[in-house]
Amino acid sequence: MNSIIIYIALSLLMLTLVAGLIRFIKGPSIVDRVVAFDSMTVTSLVVIGVIALLSNRAIYFDVAVVYGFLSFLGVIVVAKYIQGGL
Repeated sequence: MNSIIIYIALSLLMLTLVAGLIRFIKGPSIVDRVVAFDSMTVTSLVVIGVIALLSNRAIYFDVAVVYGFLSFLGVIVVAKYIQGGL
């Protein structure tokens, strides 16, 4: 029963990733694209966490933390670029 719920959650997360990708491609402004990219990275962090739970490997959580940190830094750099600080 739990695995069915996890697979349903994974399929909904993949649907969210596709919706974010559509917004990233279609976004009329650069800010829309940055927000879409950030939401896709957060969703992919959750996907990595779910995969870590399914495979019983704790190393994936470390990968998710590093990926989240790099994503945060990337969004900050892009925001500074948009603002004109770089």
